[in-house]
Amino acid sequence: MKRAIIPTCLVCLLLLLATQTLRAQSSPRNDSPSLSAGSKQETKVNYGAKVGFTSSLFLASKFNLNATTISEMQNNYKIGYSACLFMRINFKRQFIQPELSYTINRCNIVLNKPLPVDAPANAIPEEASITSDLHSLELPILWGYNIIKEKPYSLAVFAGPKLRYLIKGKSDITFENFDQRNLHEELYPFNLSATLGVAVAIEPIFFDFRYDIGLHNVSKKISYELPADATETTHGIRFNRRDNVLSFSLGVFF
Repeated sequence: MKRAIIPTCLVCLLLLLATQTLRAQSSPRNDSPSLSAGSKQETKVNYGAKVGFTSSLFLASKFNLNATTISEMQNNYKIGYSACLFMRINFKRQFIQPELSYTINRCNIVLNKPLPVDAPANAIPEEASITSDLHSLELPILWGYNIIKEKPYSLAVFAGPKLRYLIKGKSDITFENFDQRNLHEELYPFNLSATLGVAVAIEPIFFDFRYDIGLHNVSKKISYELPADATETTHGIRFNRRDNVLSFSLGVFF
């Protein structure tokens, strides 16, 4: 997904800069007071909507399985989706943008299960996996700055906090090929992330590319049943997790 997103953003940026250069070269100079005053007019508040794709990175720390610390895991990216409504309050080149979005984030990790103590030297470890399908309502509040702002073109960078509420009834987490039975992970319903991004616009259309960084552990507890003749010491499972999300959206200003 990264290979597809990054070239798209670069193409949009190059197109924007090329168009700006052509306009500057071809537009006649006009120092008329009335034209100058009109060019400074701007909309104080914009409303808009956007839809897009997400790709989540499952970051697990302090992963302890069967009395062994797991340090190597493979992240397999899965495509998620998002839909968002927002309001943009403009202050010359700066803006404040609160948003409300419904997001589906999907991710999967694969790890090698620890070998038993009496396993032969040439034994190959089995794989286990955790797949997450998380549905959430999200509320980012972003501060942005327009590096380029000459209607209908703009190039902006933005950053800010994001509050996420995980919808328990719709989210699903699946554990495969673990020794424990009936594994269930409970997540904290409210999470906090930091958002960084860039937006390119040829109004009323814009492209939004951002990265969300999870700021804390979201895993509250894991419940499970131990296999026969096993103890919590030898067959327990514990880990902390947070998720970073890469996203790309296409939107429109109303």
